[in-house]
Amino acid sequence: MSFSWQFLIDLGILGSALLIATWMRSKISFFQRFLIPNALTAGFLLFPLYNWVFPRFGMDTISLENIVYHFLNVSFIAMTLRVSRERRYSSRDVFATSTMVLSQYAIQCFLGTIITIILIQTLLPNLFPGFGLFAVLGFSLGPGQAFAIGSGWEAMGFEGLGSVGLTFGALGFVWASFGGVFLVNYGISKGWGTRNEKARIDESKVRQGVLHRGESSSASEVTDITDPEAIDPFTFSSGLVLATYLLAYLGLSALSWLLGFLGSSGTQLATNLWGIMFIFCGLTAMCVKGILHALRLDFVVDNHRMTRISGFCVDFMVASSIAAISAAIVAKYWIPILIVGILTGLATTFSHIWLSSRVFQSHVFQRAILVYGAATGTLPTGLALLRIIDPKFETPASRDFMFSAGITFMAAIPIILTANMPALGALRGSMMPTYQVLVLYAFYIVACFVAYLFLSGRRRFVNPSSIWFKQL
Repeated sequence: MSFSWQFLIDLGILGSALLIATWMRSKISFFQRFLIPNALTAGFLLFPLYNWVFPRFGMDTISLENIVYHFLNVSFIAMTLRVSRERRYSSRDVFATSTMVLSQYAIQCFLGTIITIILIQTLLPNLFPGFGLFAVLGFSLGPGQAFAIGSGWEAMGFEGLGSVGLTFGALGFVWASFGGVFLVNYGISKGWGTRNEKARIDESKVRQGVLHRGESSSASEVTDITDPEAIDPFTFSSGLVLATYLLAYLGLSALSWLLGFLGSSGTQLATNLWGIMFIFCGLTAMCVKGILHALRLDFVVDNHRMTRISGFCVDFMVASSIAAISAAIVAKYWIPILIVGILTGLATTFSHIWLSSRVFQSHVFQRAILVYGAATGTLPTGLALLRIIDPKFETPASRDFMFSAGITFMAAIPIILTANMPALGALRGSMMPTYQVLVLYAFYIVACFVAYLFLSGRRRFVNPSSIWFKQL
């Protein structure tokens, strides 16, 4: 009998690498000191194998690319389905969260495009004009989205951009992990967080990442919502997540079919929308959660197991995205990758921390860390960073981020609709569409600045030389 094994083989390889990475963190002080996520270590362990060893045995990275794409979507659904036991939320905090996310979209798009134009005019005249958009695609939207849209550009004749998208996704994870862990440690040492957070991080079990006999995790509370004799509670929660994913797939399939009637432009738009599938997954999950609430069935949502499902997907997704990078493509584009990746990463880090400390009014450190992680390594990475200082997601930071997702998506539609303009201009030999989208990104920066003035109040320009505004 013939069965397809490749997907499970790749999962087994990823699982083995994650186990090795867990052992390394429990034994090596470097990983403990900087709280390096095991998934990041696992990905870098597998990177040389998938580039130079496994291809000799006929193994490619197709399964890894599928894991990156689908696991990101599933993790977003699991976190969005979580039910807040507090029915009240602050519309101001939701708007502030959306403003901070959109500000990083705008900064990454604008700066990445500016750098690309400069490189085309100087060192790399044949560089793809939309190259700078990988800053936001790989950092804020994630490797799955960057890979999907980059592959669409490959279909238009621009070689290797799918792997470039994965590379920027990996760079985003590096910024999120190393930069995020540095910010967590630095922020706590400077009093941005609380003493309780510092004490928890300094526990050996947190540093080492493993529990000793008799210890328990701070996030280990479990409440069964079904009788295991009928159906295992984890199976029930997984079924709810996967059923929601199916609904999201059917909804976007129907929308793509309708867009097909608009001709080639509608078909291309549909392709781009599949690249941001996680947004549709989030919106679908919000609808499902709303229906459950209306029917008074939201008690069936097990927040703990939803968090575990998301965590499982995040760990495998991060490891897969790094392992799937093509070294040959990185070697070809290493100059613009480094320049765009480093400069936009620095701009994201400093601008976000400066703005967030002045915009948010409560749980400032948690919100800033979450949005930073989401603006560099996608939402699941932001949640992983938040988990360091808020292991049970007890603060409203993650909840408000989920509520803000719909606002952010609606506001970012023009950026999504114009993503192909530089590519279409390049096919005609024109840079004019690139300059046009640059004006659009500048408009977003101005709009976010106006929102900042409104949200920050009297703190807007207090002590501007300090990256962090300390609340009184």
